[in-house]
Amino acid sequence: MNNILIRDATQIVTCSGFEGKRGKDMSDLNVIENGTVIVTDGVISHILKQGEKANINLSDYTVIDAAGKALLPGFVDPHTHFVFGGYREEEFSWRMRGENYMEIMNRGGGIVNTTNSTRESTEDELIEAGKMRLDAMLRLGITTVEGKSGYGLDRETELKQLRVMQYLNKVHPIDIVPTFMGAHAIPKEWKGRGDEFIDFNINEMFPIVAEKQLAECVDIFCEKDVFNIKQSRRYLKAASKYGFKLKIHADEITRLGGAELAAELNCLSADHLLQVSDKGIHDMSNSDVVATLLPLTAFSLKEKYARARDMIDAGCIVALATDLNPGSSFSSSVPLLFALACIYMNLSPEEALTAFTINSAAAVGRADIIGSIDVGKQADMILLQYPSYKFLPYNVGMNIVQNVIKKGELVI
Repeated sequence: MNNILIRDATQIVTCSGFEGKRGKDMSDLNVIENGTVIVTDGVISHILKQGEKANINLSDYTVIDAAGKALLPGFVDPHTHFVFGGYREEEFSWRMRGENYMEIMNRGGGIVNTTNSTRESTEDELIEAGKMRLDAMLRLGITTVEGKSGYGLDRETELKQLRVMQYLNKVHPIDIVPTFMGAHAIPKEWKGRGDEFIDFNINEMFPIVAEKQLAECVDIFCEKDVFNIKQSRRYLKAASKYGFKLKIHADEITRLGGAELAAELNCLSADHLLQVSDKGIHDMSNSDVVATLLPLTAFSLKEKYARARDMIDAGCIVALATDLNPGSSFSSSVPLLFALACIYMNLSPEEALTAFTINSAAAVGRADIIGSIDVGKQADMILLQYPSYKFLPYNVGMNIVQNVIKKGELVI
């Protein structure tokens, strides 16, 4: 019985809502001062303003004194690749010498490098490494994470990655939203046969992933010299027939039209978007596609940041994610995420917090159950060691999460 009473929080930053927020609504956090939140059986049952009372038996509840602290929804990270084998520290040095992402990938580094290591890793090794990364995320206040396959690019390893996530979802406090990303790159054994590799994923992988219920979403790397618009459309339309929610790595390195495709197919999210066109922004603003931006990746690659300000002002639903992976963003640093979003992408603290709670919940299709402090939602919350959410970007680079509550249980 997960019953908790969190009393006298200096701020309850509710981020209230049951769907993604757009434009000016991203600045409305619906903050309650000196309030109390009651959790009954792992679900938020009461949100009380100062002086209000609830008819409960206090002896049934664990009481947490939150005076001097801010209570926030648990963070939702909607784009990671946290299950992988091996590391790519040498490639970081290559980038510092001036080689770009695609040059490294074309010489056998990048995704192909990690694919080899992941294929060689045992399931137990991937579980151990994945748990270590989830533990670090939990300490940073992340209570739900999306995780992608895509470092197998063959039947057995892709399924192995998805099984690892399935297992970790059962044993770890963090909820995992699994995404099948069989079209992350073209492996060497399929080189020059991209259309056939798409066929392989559609005809062989989609049916078994769906049958075994190993993924909720499907993703593809829509990029020049990887998968083009036509291939991406065919792959995603086929995935939708199996009931998968659709995601797309869009317009990261070149302006290919991935955002426009996401809007056309009503994808759950379009991610990266460093090179998105004005039309892509317009199309997303007129759809329910969540524009998921990854500032840690742009930072690590020394690229210009995505046009977050333009997207918000146009009325897009904008989310943030870490993109934790072994190459272009080997980090799950929430403090750095907030600093970059506010200082370099010109988001307000309010917009950044919305983007990493209710909007990131929308990016994984769960805004109705997580991402805000609302009655009836799953009790995923964090307590900061400071009295205001504004310390998140202000206390640059520091983890200020003191406690983490998951499904009404104090886990940190």
